[in-house]
Amino acid sequence: MTQPATSTQTARPHRPAAWATAMGVIAVFLWSCLALLTTLTSGIPPFELLALSFSVAFLASLLILGLRGTAGFRGWRQPWKVWATGFLGIFAYHALYFFALKAAPPAEASLIAYLWPLLMVLLAGATGGQQLRPRQLLGALLGLAGTAFIMQQRSQSGVASMPIAGYAAALLCALVWSGYSVINRRFSNVPSSIIGAICGLVAVAGALCHLAFETMVQPDYGQWLAIIGLGLGPVGLAFFAWDHATKHGNLASLGALSYLAPLFSTLLLIVAGQTHAKPILLVPAVLIIAGAVIATSSRRTGSA
Repeated sequence: MTQPATSTQTARPHRPAAWATAMGVIAVFLWSCLALLTTLTSGIPPFELLALSFSVAFLASLLILGLRGTAGFRGWRQPWKVWATGFLGIFAYHALYFFALKAAPPAEASLIAYLWPLLMVLLAGATGGQQLRPRQLLGALLGLAGTAFIMQQRSQSGVASMPIAGYAAALLCALVWSGYSVINRRFSNVPSSIIGAICGLVAVAGALCHLAFETMVQPDYGQWLAIIGLGLGPVGLAFFAWDHATKHGNLASLGALSYLAPLFSTLLLIVAGQTHAKPILLVPAVLIIAGAVIATSSRRTGSA
């Protein structure tokens, strides 16, 4: 009589984790639109784009949380460490990402930036006190090989034309977001509603940097649509979903599933005519994705 009750109790903890991981997949699919929407804002300076898109996300979150009255904003009362982690992670990542896509070819910069799922798995294993397995190290090497291949192909057309700054920013994107995703796990008790407030802080910081370093460009109708799309999707809803996923989901599974994004991202760029359908891009894509699959499958096997 006690056996069915035991099996039911042991099954329950897995359901929230599975649901949280599914929320992460929603974020991943929204992020696959990030590169395309960013390229559609061509001509808008990076910090101005940061400020405008996160202002949209902040205003949308105010409307949604405001439906619950004051109760919707209680989750904003958090220690400074929570605020600092969210702000630095989200602000630094997007400032670097927007710069990378404007300083380097979008498809190439996106593939480099999408080293973050692989790095997230490696960091999760290292910070969890577990020794990295050979297959995880092999996965890391394949990912780095894919990144090096992109840079090598670019350098063949001349060192002067190689957008080193854009590539460096894309690589820093991967480091920042993987680190943030792992550290965020420590704040599993913090409600995801705080992301709305952090979006507001990011918008303010972006506006200050824009006023200090850039000249304002008035967006046209099409650019405004892309900015609103960014604010509602890839830099809005996606962050609420990802925050919940990294706090309560399976990090290794999220790392593997996240590599669906660069495939869809590159396809969207090609379909929209924002980048050329160069077959050679399949080589780094296969290397980076194969590295992620090898590393994450090893992680799941080891934790089973």
